[in-house]
Amino acid sequence: MLIPATSTEYLHVPVTAPSGTDLTGMPVRIAVVAHRADPTDSEWRVADWVDGAARLLVGPGSDTVLAAGDYRVWVNLDPPGAESVVRKAGVLSVT
Repeated sequence: MLIPATSTEYLHVPVTAPSGTDLTGMPVRIAVVAHRADPTDSEWRVADWVDGAARLLVGPGSDTVLAAGDYRVWVNLDPPGAESVVRKAGVLSVT
């Protein structure tokens, strides 16, 4: 995905779950980081669900303002039970 640094918009991260799983009841977070390591606790932002995708508002006026550069996008799902699922979702380029 490519967005300009001046744009404020939702970053959508599609999530595929097993058949019959209701994602909308599951807490979800997104991290957008400029490094290659796993996100730290302070880099995660609470996201919400829209049409099977997690979304997070990024850009000026949001909690996630991004300068020009390449970022790794991560998603974290917290299903009931012992699991906490963390996955790299892709790369976001900001111009």
